Amino acid sequence: MRNIALRIEYDGADFVGSQWQTNGRSVQGALEAAWQQLTGERRRMILAGRTDAGVHARGQVANVSTDTRHSLTTIVRGLNGVLPEDIGVLAAWEVPEEFHARYSAIRREYRYVIDNGRTPSPLLRRHAAYVPRRLDVAAMDAAVQQVIGTRDFAPLSDGTQEGSTVRICYAARCTRADVWGQPLVLIDIAANAFLRHMVRNLVGTLVQVGEGRIDAAGFAAVLDGTNRRARVLAPAHGLYLMAVHYPGNSTDAAGEYAASVGVTETRMQL
Repeated sequence: MRNIALRIEYDGADFVGSQWQTNGRSVQGALEAAWQQLTGERRRMILAGRTDAGVHARGQVANVSTDTRHSLTTIVRGLNGVLPEDIGVLAAWEVPEEFHARYSAIRREYRYVIDNGRTPSPLLRRHAAYVPRRLDVAAMDAAVQQVIGTRDFAPLSDGTQEGSTVRICYAARCTRADVWGQPLVLIDIAANAFLRHMVRNLVGTLVQVGEGRIDAAGFAAVLDGTNRRARVLAPAHGLYLMAVHYPGNSTDAAGEYAASVGVTETRMQL
């Protein structure tokens, strides 16, 4: 039995989410169907991160236990040959039997993209959330520094959570960029794990800072759970899972993958 890990990119606009569901297309369902078509095996794909409907990914990771004798090259080419056009497998690599895409991960990185132009770009309408008022990115960047460190992020979460709501945030940053001359605001955050809607609630609240509706103290009150009225859930379609990182060095499977295919190519420059 082999354990194969996959690095996956997808456009989440037409999916009900990453996890298998009965009410529509899911990333997991599409991957499992493609795997069965390629190998003849019905296997469960384990995903590193659970993304909501409309959320995209550049660096989602999955793993699957398999008896297939296909080479890694054949797996990548074969899956891409049968997957729908809004999912792509960027790489495949062998991992130890105990590797688990979700529970073995030690760091996840998300990026949120805001279209901050005078008029919304039709080309970005499914891939960036539009905010018409020019945002004070410096104020947003200063405010988001408050999330770095170990803290209880329950005030930024929605729904029932599994286990502890304490997370370690390693880095957070808000910057400006542009694409085709359209001004963008990018919000990057890295943590060991994330709660349900944690990033989207964080972003929605930061937009309130950027618009001057609340200040850094007001943002802190949202983080502390003393001002939930200022918390806003940002739209799903501006969010991207950029990368997932695992422990190890160049001698283990995860480390060999990182060195060979550049898993850190999407890592935030923080």
